[in-house]
Amino acid sequence: MLRFLTAGESHGRGLVVIVEGLPAGLAITEEEVQGELARRRLGYGRGPRMRFEKDEISLLGGVRHGRTLGSPVAIEIANTEWPKWTEEMSPAPGAPAKPLTAPRPGHADLSGMQKYGLSDARDVLERASARETAARTAAGCLAKALLAQLGISVLSHVVALGAARLASPVRPLPEDLDRIDDSPVRCADPETEQAMIAEVKAAAKVGDSLGGMVEVLARGVPVGLGSHVHWDRKLDGLLAQAVMSIQAVKAVEIGDGVPISALRGSEAHDAIYWDAERHEYFRRTDRAGGIEGGISTGGLLWLRAAMKPLATLNRPVLATVDTRSKEATVSFKERTDVTAVPAMGVVAETMVSLVLAGEALRKFGGDSVAELVRNRDGYVKALEES
Repeated sequence: MLRFLTAGESHGRGLVVIVEGLPAGLAITEEEVQGELARRRLGYGRGPRMRFEKDEISLLGGVRHGRTLGSPVAIEIANTEWPKWTEEMSPAPGAPAKPLTAPRPGHADLSGMQKYGLSDARDVLERASARETAARTAAGCLAKALLAQLGISVLSHVVALGAARLASPVRPLPEDLDRIDDSPVRCADPETEQAMIAEVKAAAKVGDSLGGMVEVLARGVPVGLGSHVHWDRKLDGLLAQAVMSIQAVKAVEIGDGVPISALRGSEAHDAIYWDAERHEYFRRTDRAGGIEGGISTGGLLWLRAAMKPLATLNRPVLATVDTRSKEATVSFKERTDVTAVPAMGVVAETMVSLVLAGEALRKFGGDSVAELVRNRDGYVKALEES
């Protein structure tokens, strides 16, 4: 079973992720992980912190001479701004110099303070911060490397940012990923890209924030990942939970999830055909997003994730209450982005990759990459002969 655990706070000494369940023999380098983390910092509308942070990583365990050992992989991501926060975020006994008592609407501040009996919002926000996704992205780099051994690729692109959105469906291919990452807003369509940039500029001018939507596409996913036999084994359920866990994501749609609800059954489903030459079943449409009954169909797997506007604004106008005095005030402001939708797409890739890698390991097994690939090849051959 593939699983991972992250630790650390946004302005703490650093973040740590431990990934357990990877087979031995998977090639990985610090440079590859750093490259994936650099993608997470992309996007027009990001704040100055993205220029300061360099995501200096260290492979602390589980990798020797560029290959996994089959033991847990531990990765540390140092916080290059730690010297500015050593006093405020010190783990040593003491008291904060500047406690935050004006929780932000739309953030975990107030509910977290109430749940854990805390009086300083920083005790909550430091962990609730989307900075935690840097650790997830490092884990996702390992998952993507494993999926690549099975011929599976995962990419994302922005389909909506504020009021700007793609007018018609676009399905980028794996070879389009560099071009998407070169886009300031990670949009595959140049015309829509300009409209999105204009949206960001308009919001930035008035100190506001923007939400949006990304699409994640997974190609090469074999039939048979996930299962119908238990509610917590369904692939669509696993993907929805994983992507919904990303900070500020408020909706996940698999395939034509929302618009398909307005269709009649005769129009809503992906008809099945037989290719006698290739000796395989296929579908000409992909309304179900590549998943039926909680099981991958072998077709294009795709989903969309909607992100709300960020709760921290450059113009503090959101009404709140000071938890100490109980007086009306406005929420506090820290450095923030106008939007993080392009970066959220990279994190959504991460979560989809981790789920698919985990289900591939569950389906095919193997203590080494070579054994995993052999098992997959045997399964595919059996399907062709059936």
